[in-house]
Amino acid sequence: MPQVERSFISTPSGRIHIAEAGRGAPVLLLHQTPRSWDEFRDVLPIFGRHYRAIAMDTVGYGDSDPLPQGQASIENWAKAAHQLLVALKIERAAVVGHHTGASIAIEIAASYPRQVAALVLSASPYVDAARRAEAKAHKRAVVDEVTPRMDGSHVAELWSMRQSFYPADRIDLLERFIIDALKAGQRAAEGHLVVDRHEMEKRLPLICCPTLVIAPTADPHAYSHAPKVASAIAGSTLIEIEGGMVPLPDQMPDAFAAAVHRFLAAQPKWA
Repeated sequence: MPQVERSFISTPSGRIHIAEAGRGAPVLLLHQTPRSWDEFRDVLPIFGRHYRAIAMDTVGYGDSDPLPQGQASIENWAKAAHQLLVALKIERAAVVGHHTGASIAIEIAASYPRQVAALVLSASPYVDAARRAEAKAHKRAVVDEVTPRMDGSHVAELWSMRQSFYPADRIDLLERFIIDALKAGQRAAEGHLVVDRHEMEKRLPLICCPTLVIAPTADPHAYSHAPKVASAIAGSTLIEIEGGMVPLPDQMPDAFAAAVHRFLAAQPKWA
């Protein structure tokens, strides 16, 4: 297995923390809210057998610097990811995003089409005018929104809020989630609000690179959205991963990596 190396990269959006493994054509991995590169901890060495796999912490999460107050948006998060690629002197990359990371990946592919060789959208949300209106009217529950309390009961509340979305026998995955969520603080909930403001339905038709849409069948937040996302992208491919839940990349790293590799291996080499 290739070793995972971690470093900080300076960009106009601040210092971005990355973890990478392997050599070859670059693949940028984008995590869900409020996780970090750790979501791809087990995937990175597998990808590293075939690619230069780079998992970044979204600005404001993990160990990456946050943007100034009020500047959090999918557009600015995508801009920061693009700045990372520039700083790494990567001209073209495949981009793989999971949940919030899929929203960011969509924006990267729409805004910087020459830099994106292929796109993988795992458990992508689908945000349109109706969802934005619902969120604005506060009719949608905000995931991961808890009030910190000195007795620590908010940690148990956060655990309980997420528990049903995780495998019953994988306490380790919930522990890893809790670590990232506590580190993110208020941004744990804010990230979901950022997604709900994205004008995604206007960006999806702009995607012109080969695209794979992954639908984890046991993810109640994303499974039903996958056909909408796929149908909005010309020529995209939709697949299901049976039993995949909200933490798909770290729940089923081998199945996730295999699905992505099958798709990327069929594309013309981009580096």
